[in-house]
Amino acid sequence: MPTNLTRADVTRIAALARLELTEDETTLFVEQLAAILSYFEDLQRADTTNVPPTAQVAVLAAAPWREDADRPSLDRDLLIRQAPEGDRDAGLFTVPRVIGS
Repeated sequence: MPTNLTRADVTRIAALARLELTEDETTLFVEQLAAILSYFEDLQRADTTNVPPTAQVAVLAAAPWREDADRPSLDRDLLIRQAPEGDRDAGLFTVPRVIGS
């Protein structure tokens, strides 16, 4: 992984993520992303020949499990009555748009 990121690379990544960056933010992210990629290069150089593949870091027998049981919830009718633009018949209410706004 090359760590020689350019401003154009960061600008392209920001555009893909639909982020608008200032000149100062672009400069900062060039440095930060290069440091992150450099760290991954260090990880790739680590000798893992005697390390068995694993899907989890915790031993399953020691992992805490919770009983899967019904628990009381909030009163649906009360929530719909208190919500803006609540529709009791449909059991829904409108919330402000956060994606694509």
